[in-house]
Amino acid sequence: MAGTDPIAEAEVEGAADALYVLTAALLTPARFPSVLGDDYPAACAALGLRPDAEGYGLVFGQDGLGARWTVVVDDVSLVAVAIASWDCGMAYDLSPDEDSVVAGLPGWPLAVVTRAPGVPDPHDPEPQEGDPAPLVPPSGDVWGPAQRRLGADEVGRHWASWRSQVTDDEPTAAAATSAGDRTAEPSGGAAPSTTATPPERSAAPAPAVAPAAVPGEAAPRPMTWFERPSRARATPAPAPQAPPAAEATEADRSGEAPTADAASDPYAGVRRALDQLRGYLEEPPPVGRVRSSGTEADGGVRTLRADGPGWSLVARPDDMAFVLLDELPGEVMPVARGPRLPALLEGLDAMAVRPT
Repeated sequence: MAGTDPIAEAEVEGAADALYVLTAALLTPARFPSVLGDDYPAACAALGLRPDAEGYGLVFGQDGLGARWTVVVDDVSLVAVAIASWDCGMAYDLSPDEDSVVAGLPGWPLAVVTRAPGVPDPHDPEPQEGDPAPLVPPSGDVWGPAQRRLGADEVGRHWASWRSQVTDDEPTAAAATSAGDRTAEPSGGAAPSTTATPPERSAAPAPAVAPAAVPGEAAPRPMTWFERPSRARATPAPAPQAPPAAEATEADRSGEAPTADAASDPYAGVRRALDQLRGYLEEPPPVGRVRSSGTEADGGVRTLRADGPGWSLVARPDDMAFVLLDELPGEVMPVARGPRLPALLEGLDAMAVRPT
């Protein structure tokens, strides 16, 4: 009977202990992967972490056997420097100190397109007794809270493209295109030498839909977030006369899911979201549920992001807003400034948490 080779076993154990860093993300009150939750405490809870005020860094990599791992560290500055360097196209060796490691979690909570060279294809590690279930990214085949938040991320990243589809002097209804899917990416940068572009599938246009009656704050123009909008795919319809802003119903104020068919009044969910956002000004929500960010590339203009039960909002405080709803898969609902939206966005921006 052949015995085991201690040298081979040691090599396997050493490979399993190695970590090839692929990319990283921040998990802080102002910046966290939206797939994890509507706010910072919810995002921490999804990873079994305490919502520490200083936040965490998330390092995504593979061990020498190819297994996926998410390493949580408390050295937030180190991870932030690495992400900033990668975003600028600079090399940076992200090697967190062992003392900074808070947890090592099997799997990845979001899709990572980079692969470590010279190791097997990414796979979940062999389960050990007491290990949590491997983290998995959200499916692209269904629509739910995670996909809705990813959609809002996409709108925020390509604000100019989405904004160009809505003109202040032409509040026409347009056809909503059918939804394709987009592979999720980390909320951070990837090493420039190994970054790959996630695959996409094109979406086919859907028939034009009739314009719905909407409040005065909302331009009736749903769009899908999976592809960047294109005027060539838009099918204008006659401009409807927008009625006065509707008052929120009791069901809207309660935050409960609407009982009416969303297709008959797609802006009922938008009105409910705006009403809940006004409630945020009276009673602040959990930290991170309203956040504001801006970059030099945007000319210093800030983008406001807010989430709530069943909805996500992306806005520019000096402009308009877009709302995505769980009940309307793949649609992006524009909200024109109107008479009440400016004050709401100004109040939200004042209370929003910002990156330090």
